[in-house]
Amino acid sequence: MEITALKGFKDILPGEVETWQWLERTARDIFHRFGFAEIKVPIVEKTELFARSIGEATDIVEKEMYSFTDRNGESITLRPEGTAPVLRAFIENGLQVRQPVQRLYTIGPMFRHERPQKGRLRQFHQMSVEVLGSDSPWLDAELMAMAWLLLSEFGLAVRLQINSLGCPACRPSYKEALVAFLTQRQEQICEDCRRRSSTNPLRVLDCKSEHCQAQYTEAPSILAHLCPGCEEHFAATRKGLSLLGTPYEVNSFMVRGLDYYTRTTFELVTDALGAQSAVGAGGRYDGLVEQLGGPKNMPGIGFAMGMERLVLLLAQQNREVPGEAADLFVAALGEAATEKGFLLSHLLRRKGYRVAMDYEGRGLKSQMKKADRAGARFTLIFGDEELAKGEGLLRNMSSKEQEAISLAGDVDSWCGILADKIIQR
Repeated sequence: MEITALKGFKDILPGEVETWQWLERTARDIFHRFGFAEIKVPIVEKTELFARSIGEATDIVEKEMYSFTDRNGESITLRPEGTAPVLRAFIENGLQVRQPVQRLYTIGPMFRHERPQKGRLRQFHQMSVEVLGSDSPWLDAELMAMAWLLLSEFGLAVRLQINSLGCPACRPSYKEALVAFLTQRQEQICEDCRRRSSTNPLRVLDCKSEHCQAQYTEAPSILAHLCPGCEEHFAATRKGLSLLGTPYEVNSFMVRGLDYYTRTTFELVTDALGAQSAVGAGGRYDGLVEQLGGPKNMPGIGFAMGMERLVLLLAQQNREVPGEAADLFVAALGEAATEKGFLLSHLLRRKGYRVAMDYEGRGLKSQMKKADRAGARFTLIFGDEELAKGEGLLRNMSSKEQEAISLAGDVDSWCGILADKIIQR
């Protein structure tokens, strides 16, 4: 009986993986321009880390985490998001001592037991970016502008929506107003929203039910309840975005799905993916480091982008993604030529060139098709007869022009000739 992949888990095949590699290369380039350093954190963490950071009343902790008890009787969880593991590593390794403001990013798989649908799988991949040690609104604007720049480099058009969730000083008055509003609408909202009205009222605004969302259009706005400090911070953040030429919309009902956010929150949304409109999202989490046992008064902000959704958007636009093409294809015809080509390919690879070759003894026509599939810039064609003459053919695969090239001397000398002619980078 055939064994298939688990529901919600997907293979990324050759022909697809090149797009993923390009996305990661482009992202790393952008992140490094802004002074970020990569960090790699474990896929498995203690369940307590996510219960304390994400919030026990969130959908993720209540319904979606892959948690189990290991052989030592400890509850562990496949990471459902990237922020908490990065902060745990930041605290545990004392990174704040090395540099007052840390700029970190990680790229990798996350796991949530959700209903698989377009752009959402149970194993999904995220780029997660975190800045720790600054509460400047200029940083908020810079981070959102960086996310916007990244998507522009991908060639994707999205809308940036922003909001402020206030702070522990001003949020209680908003919760009180929201609870009063929800109390009057208990019969019109779903069971989850009724339960959260008393346990975690802000979460109701994140409900995915269209019926519930219709009820919340008249809900009180959190922006009307901001304290002077949060108002000033939000105004400065918007000013920073305007200075950087990054367009945005204020969405006062955006709360995000995690409990740790304070002040600035944002989403990068598109209409091209149906219900799964958010391509990237994030916000400020100024109390989270302390909540996880780290230094007091350590502010933080970050965002994550879903790579599956980026790949879907690129596919919808038929976007040509530059691949890792071969510099040279060696088309060797005959036993002696194959032996020489085998050595030549290895020597060129040792020098840093991408070389492809066929070992199956196929004819020239078949090998030229394989050179096309490899995206080779040039093809070296020679057989046993050409070896005897000490001369092969070098074909430019773009222009289709061919020229004679010396194959005299040992194979090592061929490398120098080829590098001088066509594959210097």
